[in-house]
Formats: sequence, structure tokens, C-alpha cells
Amino acid sequence: MRSRETSEPGNSLETSALLTFSSKYCDLIVIYLILHKSEIMAEKIQQLESVVIRNLRRFRDRYFPDKVAKDILVPAVNLGQHDAQSGFLDTLPVDVQFLIMAFLSPADICRLGATSRYWRAMVRDPLLWRYFLLRDMPYWSSIDHVSMPNLELLDAPLVSEDESLDDREEGEERGMELKFDCMSEYLKGCPSCRKQWLPSRPAYEVVTSFLQSLVPSSEPRYAMFGPGMEQLDVSLVTRPMYSPDILPVSGIPHRQINGVGSGISYVFNNQHKFNILTLYSTNRAERERARVQQQSISNNLFTFEGTDESGDPVYSPAPQVQQVCQVVDGFIYVANAEPGRGEGISEVVQLRAVVNCAGAATSRPLLVLSCISREPSQPAQTNGQQNNTDGLSTRCRTPCVEMAKRLGLPQLSNRWMVQDAVAESLSGLLDGISWLLRCSGVKLYGS
Repeated sequence: MRSRETSEPGNSLETSALLTFSSKYCDLIVIYLILHKSEIMAEKIQQLESVVIRNLRRFRDRYFPDKVAKDILVPAVNLGQHDAQSGFLDTLPVDVQFLIMAFLSPADICRLGATSRYWRAMVRDPLLWRYFLLRDMPYWSSIDHVSMPNLELLDAPLVSEDESLDDREEGEERGMELKFDCMSEYLKGCPSCRKQWLPSRPAYEVVTSFLQSLVPSSEPRYAMFGPGMEQLDVSLVTRPMYSPDILPVSGIPHRQINGVGSGISYVFNNQHKFNILTLYSTNRAERERARVQQQSISNNLFTFEGTDESGDPVYSPAPQVQQVCQVVDGFIYVANAEPGRGEGISEVVQLRAVVNCAGAATSRPLLVLSCISREPSQPAQTNGQQNNTDGLSTRCRTPCVEMAKRLGLPQLSNRWMVQDAVAESLSGLLDGISWLLRCSGVKLYGS
């Protein structure tokens, strides 16, 4: 009896050490896979860059032979006359022209295309915008059901140079509707371009919104759940409660929704109230222990129903979760965007089980907060003007486009949006809440 008692602590220590070693070993494997994938992407982008330059050069030589500079070093005395005739920028080497476009924002590239017939044809090159898509998509801070690009077409083999040249020939529109318009996909998906589509606030709306604020209205309610609420070092649930400069707390109501606390009410833009109801998978002690030990825990929000024909697990929301889904106006899913922290197919199935459960209409929006604990030490650029492909290897979070693909969001019938967020600084949270309120019928202008 005494030997059994003395052996149990040893076994416990050995098990703990083995779990720690396994966790660190898995983390190293994940880091290696991420770096390897980044190297492959950087190599693909560099290869595409050379193809784009070669394609632009062939296009100019074929359709604009007068733009080819016979002497790169134009004398200063003739510079003014040369500018007046054809434009000094038009006669620069194609390599230099490509670098100039690589440093411009999407809006500036479109303005450049409006300056002349030559630049209009150059900026419409499909390979050029395919290069921009592959280069900048990992740095986009948000994506939604409207702006999500077709990743399968981006992974398709490159079109031939002759085909690309024919597509951009002036007056030729044959077959264009059947091809993947990378330029439109980029301008549709780039966050900086989407913000320009937001309606401006008319002057009369200032008075109207003031009068509407005097009329009491029901505040939208959203159910928040997801592994990012429990796995991150910084809680995205409690952090907003102590950040009145970002989201002031309106109050903590005492009413209950089928035995579940009604959550906390916040005020957006000092005007619009909304309520967040938090759904945890288990109690606080188990969540904390699982977070420290980096272990998975049983999720009490779902009931395992078995597997389907393809072998994927089947979950159904618990009765209390189904009751909550019938009264909320939308969903907030907190995903763990730190590298290697995906939940696999179970995460996809559980997310769909909540969104598609009984009583949850397809008109209810889904906001996915792709969250990390803290800002990276060397934050990556997010202005859509990246020109250093080596920066892909320093990306310390799952890109929002990859997050949407990982969660299977394009297959949902609901409106959805993936927004990058940081739990410590609450960066990106207001952008996501703004989108969610718009989908709930709240009129917001310029925010």
C-alpha cells in the first residue's frame, strides 16, 4: 500500500513532464511548418514578380513601341521637351515602372491609369493584380462575405503571357467575363478601398440622429463564444470592461435569458447601445487549468452526436445555447489567431452548429474576431503597400483570409466578417462592432 502511494506522485510528475515536452515539440513543429509555408509563399511571389515584369515589357514592346526609351539617361536640357511629347515616366524601364506601382496604394494606381492610354493598359494587367493579391492578402486586417477572394482561382496555374496580352489589348473584351478579374478582386477585398465605400453622413442626419436618441429602442444583443475567449493570455471579455475610453459600459442588467446571464451592455460611439452575452465552454477553474497546461477541455456548450458519412464529428448545441440563439440578433466568434492554435474540423462543425441551430435565421450576422493576446514586437505593415516579401515570415498571426478559409465561412449563408483584433489593446474591436451594428440595422456614418 505504501509503495502505491509513493509511486503515484512520480507517475504524476512523469506524466506532466511528458505533456510539457509533447506540447513544446508540437509548437516547434508548428513553427517550422509556418516558416516553411512562408518561404514557399515568398518564393512564389518572387517568381510571379519576374513573370509580371517580363509580361509588361512584352506588352509595351508590342503595343507601345514608341514608349521604349532609346537612351535611359535623357539630357537635362531636353527633359522638358521630352516630357511634353510623351512623358518621361512612360519611357522609364519596365522594371522601374513596376517598382513605382509596387509602392503606390491601390487608389493611386487607379489614378495613374487615368492619366493616359498607356498607363490605363499597364495597370489593367491581370498578372500585376494577381501579384498584388498574393503579396498583400496576408496583411489585410479584415475580410467579409462580399469581399472574400476566390482562393482556388488564385492557386490555379499562371495564365500564359500571350493570353494576358490579348486580354488587355485596347478594344478587346472577348472572354473577359470568363476570367478571374484580379484587379476587381483586389479593390473589392482591400480594407482601405472598402472604407471608401462607406456612406458619408449628410448634414440633416445630425439632427435626425439626435431626435432618434431621445426615443428609447431595444439594444441589439449578440452571443459571444469561441476558443479565443479561453485560450489567450489576455481576456477579450474582461478587457473591454476596464477600457471606458474605448467601449463605455452602459450597465449590467439583472435579467436572465433562460438561466444564462444577460451579459454586459456597452455604448458604441457614445450613442448606440448593444449587449454582449458570453457563452463559456466550462467553469472558470477548468478553463484556467487548460489554458496554463495548453490542453483541450470538454465543451459543455455542445453535445457529441457521433460522426457523419465522411467521418467528421457531429455536434448539437446544448438546450440552453439553443434558447439563447433564438433571442440574440447576431453572433461574435472569438477565434485564436496565434500560430498553430486551430481546433481543426471540430471548430468548424461547432461554429456551424450554433449559427445554423433552430431559431437562428440566416439573416443574423456573424462577426469573427481573429484575436491574438498582444501586439507583435515588430508589427507588420497593414496599408496595402508591402513590397518586402521577406516580411511574410515575420507574420505572427493567422491572416484573416486564411481564418475565413479555416472556419469554412464562404460556405455559410449568413453574412459574416473576419476582423483582426488584439486582446490587450482591443485593436480592431471597434471596427468589428461597427460592422455588426450596421448589419443589425443601426445607421452609422463614417465610423
